[in-house]
Amino acid sequence: MTTATATAPPCVAHLVSRSTARLQHSRAALLLHQNAAFRTKKTTKNNLSSRNTSSTIAAALPFELSPPPIDHDFLDSVTAEGAKVSEEGIIETFENDDEALDAFDNGVVVMDLSHFGRIRVSGDDRIQFLHNQTTANFECLSEGQGCETVFVTPTARTIDIAYAWIMKKAVLLMVSPETCGNITEMLNKYIFFADKVEIQDITKQTCLFALSGPKSSEVMANLNLGDLVGQPYGTNRHYNVNGMPITVGVGNIISEEGFSLLMSPAAADSVWKTLLSQGAIPLGSTAWEKLRITQGGRPAPGKELTNDFNVLEAGLWNSISLNKGCYKGQETISRLITYGGVKQRLWGIHLSAPAEPGSPITVNGKKVGKLTSYTTGRKECDHFALGYIKRKAASDGDTVIVGEKIIGTVVNVPFLSRQSPPPVKSSGPRLN
Repeated sequence: MTTATATAPPCVAHLVSRSTARLQHSRAALLLHQNAAFRTKKTTKNNLSSRNTSSTIAAALPFELSPPPIDHDFLDSVTAEGAKVSEEGIIETFENDDEALDAFDNGVVVMDLSHFGRIRVSGDDRIQFLHNQTTANFECLSEGQGCETVFVTPTARTIDIAYAWIMKKAVLLMVSPETCGNITEMLNKYIFFADKVEIQDITKQTCLFALSGPKSSEVMANLNLGDLVGQPYGTNRHYNVNGMPITVGVGNIISEEGFSLLMSPAAADSVWKTLLSQGAIPLGSTAWEKLRITQGGRPAPGKELTNDFNVLEAGLWNSISLNKGCYKGQETISRLITYGGVKQRLWGIHLSAPAEPGSPITVNGKKVGKLTSYTTGRKECDHFALGYIKRKAASDGDTVIVGEKIIGTVVNVPFLSRQSPPPVKSSGPRLN
């Protein structure tokens, strides 16, 4: 791995080692003082531009990250501190769900999303390749920018939403754990002989944390990363800590407000402890799923994103370019918009009682939709769900029946309410 010739701004990480060899073979190298400041080598310039920062880390790509020492593991650390970890390596809860949900609303939380997939797309043709394979306009993005894009089938059925970072020599895609393998296989399948594209699943080589909540910007400022605060969603910058790359991006897969941190497994424990020392409350996957349904309304694979529903019914308008060239699913999307073919949409639903996903939604005894996700609210007596409802059957504030007799009130949810469908035109939009 080539040594970078310039240094980056102070980074969100403890100094984890003076030597890669010691880092790989000594647990003591990671046992750092919890309140130690994040820093890198001194630089001759106080402020580095995004271009210079990217150049600093680019020399370390393609993510040749050191594995964690055999006697130390991040999940072992959090388990020892009381976290409940599933057999799949997912942190389910820190036994503090109420506190964490309150911090999401009023403070700051940190979530380990390392079980989510991370796919690295490199090669000279990577931008054109992703431009043709997904719904977003990658050709209008530059290094250090990012976006959300959607993988769809040729008939515009939704596979997954991907959070993309444009880097100097690669594009990083963050996807759901259920879809990572299939998407990696699908992308490799569509690489033609002359295409200069390489696909790598780097999930196991990296760790991913998400910082969210109204005080997340304050934490970033305290860690000398305030230059990212207020930047557009998807903005990402690289930092170099003792030769180990760490990337920080604006937004995360649960919220546009907050930040994502990508690092090697060897650095994960130090970064996690430092974020906790800044007041971040750890949040497990159980609480995260509750937030996904109640606070975000973000559709998930196998629930809202299936072969039963297309990308427009899922409401993913902000992730779709309506004026770029041909891409997979484009013809179907064009027809749906042109001829008003979107017959149903995704809504949040307040329920009077628990309900099973898959339950029918009815109005005046007629089936008009299907429940896709359910969770309890902050209180056990609160019940919330997501579901698809025919467009003319109900809208915000209307009453529906779920199952046999559960009363539901249709509501907008933040993620879907931020989507911006194109204005309706008599002739329909033309996709070039």
